[in-house]
Amino acid sequence: MAAELAPAKTFHPFMERYEHEYHCLCHGSGVREVLGGLCSSFHDMGTGRSRSGRAPEIAYLVARDIVRTWRAMGRIDPDLVLTCGNAGDVRKAISASLLRGRGVLHIEQDIYNPIEMIAFADIITAPSGEYRDYLEEEYLLENVEVIGGYPHALHVRDLGLTHRGGGDFILLVLGGDLKGEDIPGVMGMVGALNRKVVVVPFRFSSDYVRGLAGSRDVRVLAGFVDLPSLMRDADLMIYGAGMGVTIEAAVMGVPSIKLRGFHRRHASVDLAESVGIPVAGADDLPFIVDDLKPPRSGGLVKKAERAVDNIGRIVESFDDISGPRGGLGSMRRIWNARKKF
Repeated sequence: MAAELAPAKTFHPFMERYEHEYHCLCHGSGVREVLGGLCSSFHDMGTGRSRSGRAPEIAYLVARDIVRTWRAMGRIDPDLVLTCGNAGDVRKAISASLLRGRGVLHIEQDIYNPIEMIAFADIITAPSGEYRDYLEEEYLLENVEVIGGYPHALHVRDLGLTHRGGGDFILLVLGGDLKGEDIPGVMGMVGALNRKVVVVPFRFSSDYVRGLAGSRDVRVLAGFVDLPSLMRDADLMIYGAGMGVTIEAAVMGVPSIKLRGFHRRHASVDLAESVGIPVAGADDLPFIVDDLKPPRSGGLVKKAERAVDNIGRIVESFDDISGPRGGLGSMRRIWNARKKF
């Protein structure tokens, strides 16, 4: 399986429940910490793209990492490749799988903004029938199976962490829903709240973000971060991230605000609104930060149980139900849609 941190948390419950020989193609930090006891081997497939990188540089790095992934896949010789999410790990793993002639099962959660290479997955899963219909109608995908939930929720439950607060700080998570030009405004508005703030700059340079902290009360972390533990202790969380953090906030009951980033339409926005997490711009923070309630879990854990069982069923019957792939027509549809993001 190919995973960066958030997809690793999606795969974890399935791997615990279903006994197979697993090998992990790691993308970025934190994957080994999540899947360490479940994988027979780990292989580095590179890191995420830079928000400030130029297109030729990014293209070179992606091509280099696809070759690295292709070589690692040759050593593993997998029967099936599992991918999840809409980041570079999916693009690289599916590209390498095509070159190696390996089947791909892709767990899709972002729906409105998938990675274009899922057009070449043999089976794609969706968390609901409504989302399946969207993938089929908008992107001409024919091989979509409904699993009925988000497996990540089981991983969060099994951590045994629930929100307790009392840490006397706001947790600010700067993730993939934000662009570089958003960060100064977000940091300025959060700093103006006159509260202690702990910042996790997942997608951005910690030095860059630290330079925007206009107060000693703002602490910027660097390196791998145990985000769930910080979420447990924070008084509240403000985040510009997607599905993974939204699921964790809902299951743990963390009072939260999801920043309205450049994804105007996104499955994580749908989920946030359904569990009672407000979606707001940075300018709105002073008006809502003192009136937050814990989100509702919305039955996420029960639905996750069903989703894991359905993934197990799909894996066991993969050869019988896989295909047809969307191919170039689907790829073009997805690529044109991603230009809006």
